[in-house]
Formats: sequence, structure tokens, C-alpha cells
Amino acid sequence: MEENVGISFPSKTGAAKVSVLSNSVLVVTKLVVGVFTGSVSIISEAAHSAVDLIAALIAYYAVKTSDQKPDGNHAYGHGKIENLSGAVEAVLIIVAALWIVVEASQKLYIHEAPKDLEYGIAIMGVSIIVNFLVSRKLFSVAKITQSHALEADALHLQADVLTSIGVLVGLVAIKITGLYWLDPAIAIAVALIIFKAGYEMTKKSMRELADIALPDEEVNLIQEIIGEHPLVKDYHRLRTRRSGSIRIVDVHIRLEPDLHLEQTHTVCDEIETRIRALFSPCDVVIHQEPCDRAV
Repeated sequence: MEENVGISFPSKTGAAKVSVLSNSVLVVTKLVVGVFTGSVSIISEAAHSAVDLIAALIAYYAVKTSDQKPDGNHAYGHGKIENLSGAVEAVLIIVAALWIVVEASQKLYIHEAPKDLEYGIAIMGVSIIVNFLVSRKLFSVAKITQSHALEADALHLQADVLTSIGVLVGLVAIKITGLYWLDPAIAIAVALIIFKAGYEMTKKSMRELADIALPDEEVNLIQEIIGEHPLVKDYHRLRTRRSGSIRIVDVHIRLEPDLHLEQTHTVCDEIETRIRALFSPCDVVIHQEPCDRAV
């Protein structure tokens, strides 16, 4: 059951639109406040949100395109667009992290005190709340729809929540202690968190773009379904992969050679139905072969 956190999205594209809107507002607000206060950590957060906005736009395009039906040039559908968008978003996360490190490192040697930090504290608090709510709902929709583009977008916002918390704590500490070097130091620390998230997302996206098999636990469940059917004598050439949110499974099964065509068709339908019920959406292709009488 989808968890209700106060925001309702009608679809994958609806979720992506809300992400675009929220990031657009946060980019402008953080940038204005960052320039006004002179805080490098707030400006870095604005840059991070700008990357999130680009990622949200990519995610919106990806989920909108990936839902198109298969055509003459894309017989397996357009799901790989989601995997590709996830890889692009992950690279953007890494670029943003490196940019923040460079900017903050330079700021360590420039003893320029930020001013009017209460405005920065306020915008960080708003950013944490907004991104927390939107990221939770994006994760929920991504889990239901198996959308990698939305999952990547949610990871962006989740990283933004962590960095915003770090910046908020830093701004409060600066306000209380007057230790202005905390501003760039915290920016560097949260950049490392962003970099780790980007690295993990890149690794995951690259594995799926390379058509790596489904996880072992999923393959084991598929094998159980095939092996449990009473009319299946044996099976081989089980191949699995993902294309966006769609799992693709193909396998050769061996049946008694004297079964009628209608019976073999029924066996395949029964296996496909069970696999699709467990892993939806899923594309299943089964090739039937006559078994040796000795099997």
C-alpha cells in the first residue's frame, strides 16, 4: 500500500512534474539567499538543487518516454531510457559534489564572514521539509512502478536533505560560535555524502545498461515457478535482464513430446502468469522443446 505523506501523485509523470516544480523554487530561493548572505554552503546548496532540477527534468522526460509502447525500432519498448537517465543523473550528482568541494576549499582560505544567517537557516529548514516529503513520495511511486528514473530523482532529493541538514547545523553553529570556517568545512563534508550517492547510482545504472541478470533471489523464484510445474520435465537457457522498470525473462522448457499444442500453450500461459504476478511489469518468452523419453 502506498504511504501517504500529504502529497498525492497520479502517475510517474505526475511525480516527476512535482519534483521539477519543487526544485525550481528551491534553486531560485537558495541562490538569492546565498548571494545575499555570502554563505558558500548555501550557494553550494543552490548548485546542488540546480543539479537536482536538471535531474528532475531528465527523469520527467525518461518516465514519459519509457511508457511509450514498443514500436518498429524498439521491439522491447523504451525502458532503457530510464536506465540511461539514471546514469546521467548519477554523473550529475558526482559533478555537483566535486564542484562543491572546489568552491568550499577556496573559501577556507578567504576569511569572509557570511551575514544575516537567519535567512539561510530559514531557507535550509524549508528545503529539508520540502525535499523530505517529495523524496519519500518519489521513492513510493518508484517502488510501485519500478521506475529507475524516479528512484534516481528521489536519491538526488534524499542527498539534498542530508546536505541541507548539514548546512543548517553549520549555519546555527556559526551563528552561535562565530567560527566562520565551519561554513566551507561543512560544505565539503556534505559533498562527500553526495559523491557516495552518485557513485552507487552510477554503478547500479551501468550494471543494468550492460544487461546484467536479475538479482539471484529473483532468479531463484523464477526457477522455482518453472520447476514446480508438473508438466515441465526440464528447462535450460534461462536468461534475465531489466529494461527500465520491465523485467525481461526468456527460457527454454522441455515437455513430453506427445502433448498437444493446446496443452503446451496452456503450460506456458500458466508459467507466464505466475511470473508476471510476482514481477510486474514483466515480459516473459518461453520456448517449448520435446524432451527425451529418458529425461
